[in-house]
Amino acid sequence: MAHALELVLAKLADWLDAAVRMLPNLAVAIAVLVGFWLLARVLTRAFRGPLLRATESEELPLLTLRFARFAITMLGVVIALGVLRLQGTVSSILAGVGILGLAIGFAFQEVASNFIAGIVLAFRRPYRNGQVIKVGDFFGTIVRSNLQVTVGRTFDGLTVYLPNKDVVNNFVTNYMENGERRVDITVGVAYGDDLDVAEKTALEAIARVDERNSEREPEATFEGFGDSAIDLEVRFWIDPSKHNFLTARHQAIKAIKRAFDDAGISIPFPIRTLEVDSRLVKALARPNGQAPPRREPHASHDA
Repeated sequence: MAHALELVLAKLADWLDAAVRMLPNLAVAIAVLVGFWLLARVLTRAFRGPLLRATESEELPLLTLRFARFAITMLGVVIALGVLRLQGTVSSILAGVGILGLAIGFAFQEVASNFIAGIVLAFRRPYRNGQVIKVGDFFGTIVRSNLQVTVGRTFDGLTVYLPNKDVVNNFVTNYMENGERRVDITVGVAYGDDLDVAEKTALEAIARVDERNSEREPEATFEGFGDSAIDLEVRFWIDPSKHNFLTARHQAIKAIKRAFDDAGISIPFPIRTLEVDSRLVKALARPNGQAPPRREPHASHDA
């Protein structure tokens, strides 16, 4: 019994000696941890403002700052463990983190794809909130976006959630990026009307549209010969950030129609030519409504 007690006391004494010898290293390790923690806080606070101003998305800057703080803190942990001569523990932790990362990556491929696509969109910025875009089958206004989805609203009031991966992999048409958009209107002019007068009348009508961009002159060109009219295409520009495209086109069509009516220019109805078989006419003229029997050709036989 006394021998066992001596062994226990000797072991405790060894541990105490080791702890005393490790006290300087432990103090250094704690100082390293505190220093890296303070460094992470200072750097994230310093870069928070510039990152938030660099992008409209609040999630990306905050995520970047959290990742940077975590990375700096983990670097301090690794250095502190090295000071305590626990390199084996560091290697085990890094190996475990790598395996866990691979498992999570395979399990959440779609989530990871949308997340990475969200980061790409945040830096590329092909659109902003409130802009009208077309991507895939979606055509409408962007409401908001985050690192997973882009939320849009169609012109008939439907809310659409677009996975960021699909946005990155499709063509994006931004109708408001350049600050102007062209409105095209095609109107038919009767063949008997004066084309020069029709062109002048259409341009004067468009010039009176309030939504038109006055810095760019409207255009009018004849595009071709239709079935019942000559096609006149009228084009003018608007500022989509100030005026609605549909409203501008609506007002322009009404202005052209009123101007044509005042000038006596006709917008003809479509004309179709109907050919009627003569046998049908004869059948309708008979009292019983039956068509006359068809005559079969007689074959001639040589003797």
